[in-house]
Amino acid sequence: MTATADAPAAADGAARRPPRREVIYRHTVLVRLTHWLNVLAIVVMLGSGLNIFNAHPHLYWGQKGSELDRPFLSIDAVEAASGPRGVTTVAGAKFDTTGFLGVAVDKGQTLQKAWPSWMTIPSYQDLANARHWHFLFAWVLAVNGAAYLIWGVVSRHLKRDIWPTGRDLASLPQSILDHIRLRHPTGEAAKRYNILQRLAYLGVIILISLMVLTGLTMSPGFDAFAPWLLDLFGGRQSARSIHFLCASGIVAFVTVHLIEVVLAGPINEVMSMITGRYAVPPDHS
Repeated sequence: MTATADAPAAADGAARRPPRREVIYRHTVLVRLTHWLNVLAIVVMLGSGLNIFNAHPHLYWGQKGSELDRPFLSIDAVEAASGPRGVTTVAGAKFDTTGFLGVAVDKGQTLQKAWPSWMTIPSYQDLANARHWHFLFAWVLAVNGAAYLIWGVVSRHLKRDIWPTGRDLASLPQSILDHIRLRHPTGEAAKRYNILQRLAYLGVIILISLMVLTGLTMSPGFDAFAPWLLDLFGGRQSARSIHFLCASGIVAFVTVHLIEVVLAGPINEVMSMITGRYAVPPDHS
């Protein structure tokens, strides 16, 4: 009699017990390794690149780029009655950026430089060392990226997980709406990259490829080996501008990427990129 009475209670307790979360192996060792190497390389390259930019904080289109040419972007410090002011000029429009761009206060000192010290590598103005850091990690980025692309093609990872299908593209409007509503995929849908992730990762691959190619174009030594790069990008100064714009695009991607990681569950997302194992969010629908 007791066993019979206890059976419904046990069944009711099992029904109320939350289901075990499904854990899948999401990221291979090579994907995780190249991801973290990319993080390191991009951080160092951005910091050292801003230090290099500080040596000549102007961007041009064309081959030469001199004081006689009109830049489409400049970050300057100008003297005013109240002291030096930072002025950023974009396509002829001027903006007061004192305190951040052009003129910043660092450790109580007013410094006239395009980007503040806390954003650059080294933190002080040193073109030679900045170039050493930049070139070293540029090769880390290039070799790491090449290894990922070769593996991605051979293993069909790029075709299977990154390249969007027609069905993926058709889901783009709904995916955008879901992200605006802060609704992230659950259940089976969470086991694969959604269309916005696929397009974002493809975009990063293109941006990094352009950064490597434009970086090589700015090297006179490499120009002797591949002079066609100068024609491809419209000159050394155009290549420098494209290089800067691609870096800005990567910063925008990283910003959105980190926001999405936090919203989707930072512990699960970060641990999946460390261990490879991902706890699939349960589908409550």
